[in-house]
Amino acid sequence: MATINKNELAKAVAEETGLSSGQAKEAIDVALERIANELGAGNEVALSGFGKFAISERSARQGRNPQTGETIDIAASKAPRFSPASAFKGAVNG
Repeated sequence: MATINKNELAKAVAEETGLSSGQAKEAIDVALERIANELGAGNEVALSGFGKFAISERSARQGRNPQTGETIDIAASKAPRFSPASAFKGAVNG
């Protein structure tokens, strides 16, 4: 399985849109930053045909240190979550 990095993605976007590689990379950076900022503000980001980015809240809980077996408190946290749209799932699954 191959991995594509941000520069390769920007190059592909530039080739398909006629933008320069720099402009395409800047557009990708701005889009990703905006998604992160919206999630940080507690908002969801829905991209029609692609999916929805949201925040998942994890409550505080107790866990165990695997090395010592000692009980530890794990603080509540938030984690980004992505739910793909059915059209996106269909494109991936063929």
